[in-house]
Amino acid sequence: MKAPVLLLWEDTHAQRWAPFSLTRPVSELLLGQHSLRKRIQDFWGVDCVATLGPDHLADFREDDSPPVLGVQDAARWDAFPRIIFLSRGVPSGSPPPLPTHSTPLEIADERVGWYLAPGDPLPSQLTATLGELAATPGKQAATLRITGEVMDGPWRLMARSSEYLARDLAVPGAGWTTLEPGSRPGVSVIGPHPVWLGHGVELDPGVLLDTRKGPVALGDSVWVKGLSRLEGPLFVGPESQVLGGSLSALSAGPQCRLQGEISHCIILGYANKAHDGHLGHAMVGRWVNLGAFTSNSDLKNNYGAVRVPTPHGWVETGLLKVGCFLGDHVRTGIGTLLNTGTVVGAGSNLFGGVMPPTLVPPFSWGSGADLVEFRLDAFLDVARTAMSRRGVTLDPAGASYLQAVWNEGRRQAAGSVPPQSAE
Repeated sequence: MKAPVLLLWEDTHAQRWAPFSLTRPVSELLLGQHSLRKRIQDFWGVDCVATLGPDHLADFREDDSPPVLGVQDAARWDAFPRIIFLSRGVPSGSPPPLPTHSTPLEIADERVGWYLAPGDPLPSQLTATLGELAATPGKQAATLRITGEVMDGPWRLMARSSEYLARDLAVPGAGWTTLEPGSRPGVSVIGPHPVWLGHGVELDPGVLLDTRKGPVALGDSVWVKGLSRLEGPLFVGPESQVLGGSLSALSAGPQCRLQGEISHCIILGYANKAHDGHLGHAMVGRWVNLGAFTSNSDLKNNYGAVRVPTPHGWVETGLLKVGCFLGDHVRTGIGTLLNTGTVVGAGSNLFGGVMPPTLVPPFSWGSGADLVEFRLDAFLDVARTAMSRRGVTLDPAGASYLQAVWNEGRRQAAGSVPPQSAE
């Protein structure tokens, strides 16, 4: 029998994960140390060959990501056994034995995909939300139940990240060494959990590593400067710099510049928060630049559960601490303040020291609520310059992709539903 093929499926719920779903598949978001895609791949023991997602993501390319295809394009693998798995599902434990015929997959009574036998057609429900799913085509069997959880929004990734991170860093895999006591002069370590180091990590005197709540892991060529306090569980990706301040419960991707107070955050990578300011219970896309003293609130004055505005209306998170969600290529000017639960669309440029609305449409430009369209040519010029500062060239294919998401973003902004009441 042929080896199974893994396809990830971006359902209509995932496609509404503002502000991130405009520029990337949900499967490429971080949860703990790893992307959702890697977690699904590791569970099934199969690399993903494609993500079934919306047309505007067709040219998405990042790191080792698979291509994004329309559902109709998945027919090329009809001769293979296929695992079609929801991109926002997080399986855990051991995978069950695969059946011999097509079978629905469920986590906690929620449909998260299908196993399809060779020759069986794709389910028509691939374009439906979970609540609209019906039976699987082909011969039916009992539902295949999997342990894990289904994420309902980026706020859930933020809220669950530190727990996953602690487990990920218990034994992070090959290529890591532990920091031996006394091996770095002037560096202090407290707590029972390990400190993991990649190759070429620099730790200046005056660094405090606090592992009382979980491990700390620093990727290849990370430089932590003096007067920095890092509290686990914490992961800082390769070639990043920690410039000072207090960092805790953080998962940060590659090539970040980090300083100030950062707590319970996910930063996808290539972000610049090189100045003081508070970033708490937040999720930050790639290529984000936060001006000096940019700060967000992550707790309402009445200590109530936080609602998050989206282009489709308010969403109840059920969480007391929710900060902000900043899409890819967002930039803030000096002294920008962000309210609890603020969502800033991709490519937006905010400045002037005036608090913006809690929902900023993608590719907005301006101060406070006085926002206009960030012109495509100006946006691309800024993106090209910012990327070059990290040694990355915005090639014609990358520029064409950003133009496609700019067009889609402005289309979505024109059709968005504004929040009906202030938080």
